[in-house]
Amino acid sequence: MSKQRSDKPEIKPFEGPAGGWGSMRSVAEILPRERVSPDAIRQLARQNKPKGFACVSCAWPKPADHHPAEFCEEGAKATAWELTSLRTTPEFFEQHTLTELRGWSDYELEQHGRLTHPLRYDAASDRYLACSWEEAFDAIGTALRPLDPKSVAFYSSGRTSLEASYMYGLMARMFGNQNLPDSSNMCHESTSVGLKSAIGVPVGTTRLDDFKKCDAIFFFGQNVGSNAPRMLHDLRSARKRGVEIITFNPLKERGLERFTDPQNPIEMLTGGETAISTQYHQVKAGGDIAAITGIAKFLIEWDDAALESGGAQILDHDFIEQHTHDFIAFAETVRARDWADIERETGLAKSALEDAARVYARSKAVMAIYGMGLTQHVKGVENVRMVVNLLLMRGNIGKPGAGPTPVRGHSNVQGQRTVGITEKTELAPVEKLKELYGFDPPTEKGLDTVETCRGVIDGSVKAVIGLGGNFLRAVPETGAMEAAWPKLDLSVQIATKLNRNHLFAGKVTYLLPCLGRIEQDVQASGPQAVSVEDSSSCIHGSRGNATPASPHLLSEPRIVAELAKRILPPNPRVDWDSWVADYSRIRDAIEATYPAFFKDFNKRLFTPGGFWKGNKASERIWQTPSGKAEFFAPTGLNATGFTDAEGRYRLMTLRSNDQFNTTVYGYHDRFRGVKGTRDVLFINRADMTETGLTEGQIVALESDAGDGIVRRRDGLIVTPYDIPRGCLGAYYPEANVLMPVEHHAEESHVPAAKSVPVRITA
Repeated sequence: MSKQRSDKPEIKPFEGPAGGWGSMRSVAEILPRERVSPDAIRQLARQNKPKGFACVSCAWPKPADHHPAEFCEEGAKATAWELTSLRTTPEFFEQHTLTELRGWSDYELEQHGRLTHPLRYDAASDRYLACSWEEAFDAIGTALRPLDPKSVAFYSSGRTSLEASYMYGLMARMFGNQNLPDSSNMCHESTSVGLKSAIGVPVGTTRLDDFKKCDAIFFFGQNVGSNAPRMLHDLRSARKRGVEIITFNPLKERGLERFTDPQNPIEMLTGGETAISTQYHQVKAGGDIAAITGIAKFLIEWDDAALESGGAQILDHDFIEQHTHDFIAFAETVRARDWADIERETGLAKSALEDAARVYARSKAVMAIYGMGLTQHVKGVENVRMVVNLLLMRGNIGKPGAGPTPVRGHSNVQGQRTVGITEKTELAPVEKLKELYGFDPPTEKGLDTVETCRGVIDGSVKAVIGLGGNFLRAVPETGAMEAAWPKLDLSVQIATKLNRNHLFAGKVTYLLPCLGRIEQDVQASGPQAVSVEDSSSCIHGSRGNATPASPHLLSEPRIVAELAKRILPPNPRVDWDSWVADYSRIRDAIEATYPAFFKDFNKRLFTPGGFWKGNKASERIWQTPSGKAEFFAPTGLNATGFTDAEGRYRLMTLRSNDQFNTTVYGYHDRFRGVKGTRDVLFINRADMTETGLTEGQIVALESDAGDGIVRRRDGLIVTPYDIPRGCLGAYYPEANVLMPVEHHAEESHVPAAKSVPVRITA
């Protein structure tokens, strides 16, 4: 097994573009490493296409007019990762204890291959032992039924299909709780809270077609080259027709600088490339509120002057008057901000913000694209609302080519919230569930991710069921969480591969292997299809036809149904077996529960480009208490939640372009020039010099949360990098050990992983 890590890692600048031959080489390298079969390689031709399968990686929309190869470097890696011929069998666990495996890296654990059999943990030998499915389901039911429902958390990953998610959420509510933490809690809940309060919907308002109609794009805190590379085709097309792209991001991410289209023979042969950003502003981590305030300040000042002189207005006053509320309070707050404070918090010159403001002022249709660089801050919800403020100032919501465009992570993380994976009663169709299934759904708010972590640590959470994902590795407070996990009465993890969460066992622990989305799923009525929702609120069918990794695997819907039958009393209105026999019946149930979103669900399942579930804000119908879109007066300029101090840095946790979320595909972060290691500390050269550090020096980071708890990440290689002063970068999830569970976004509880207070120690 290739370990990928090197005793002599290489760290040197990468000069090439995103895409191009570097992307082709990366894909060509992973295919033989995963020992994929010719059939598995052929599956790439079906990826993200009608009648094919939805990529198991990101949630970027799937176009109706698709490319010949509708997958990116990251998507190809995800497919190879799932269709690997490598296997983790019961014999593997005969050779390795869980204690020993904790010394393996995240890469090594998953690289060993697909899980093949259901497993139970044996404390006496500290090993997983093979067991039957019936034994596993019966034992889980026996352990769960006596527990107080409030003490059980049902976690789900964003890869889970709409069908499995609907069943899972229904099972949890019938069990008696809404403890449904999920991937969204860790990433984009700030979007759900911020957009909902501002424009009445918890999701973005744009679709792929808007890229053809905008004349400017403002980009905030998103790394397209690593996290949603297929978007580069849309950005490239926009740039070719003259669209200006204004980027605010602490790091110079290559995908936002320049791109060579691997599907363009001329560019590949000639080395041609497209410049993506027309302006690139390296704002300090946590400085986006200040940056947008600066842009807004220019717009308001110019508009004030125009009104005085009788010139052309800068702001869309008709839109503001008809469609918005509380603009005056927002404008007064912005006028009162001091430019010196704005420059200090952004790390940008006033003239740079003026350049951005001039583009916005002359543009007729603006899209605002953003990612976790906005949402994962203490003031993450305020970040989102500032983006909305900017758009509202010139009526850039509810018209072609304009609107907020949050870039979701996992392929169905938005969709599972749509069908009931939520801890919030107001987002769940409680009355409809009662009508359809004849039970009283819980109305008490459930546990989100942060609250689940608190419960695991303090012992109030007694059991965690994980439908996919790597919860223990993805969450903050790694040390305390790993120490507390063995105290759980029950830990059940449904997965395709071994990960670090599986190495920490509760008193009763089962590891249940499931089919992957790309694999053929045959039930009583024949081969089945599932569905997902992309970032633009379009629903897509997905049909796998690859040979399953093992004959012992069950589908996620089947596993959920078997668990439900063990932990719930019989209900004549819920025929779990019938649903598993034919997934179209699950979709009928989803349609009955959410008729406004899923009308004719089964008929429209494989609509090219997906079918849109609708969005009232895109029609300028504002489902807010005031009936209008809400301006928000920011409470300050700093989104980090802490003040700067001598020796304190703002740490951003980063993903490599050789990983997706907690899954590490390898040790080559090509765009940042790092190969053979993930133990890197990115630092501004001036900060490095001022602190007396030398390039290549080994240091540690310590949490500077001020709560008296020692949190430390050792063994980091000092690496000078083009990063704003006072900011640091280190790889996620390894850096999660530095993040307190209480360092999270206000209102949304998203862990504030993009601005963690730390200090450097020798």
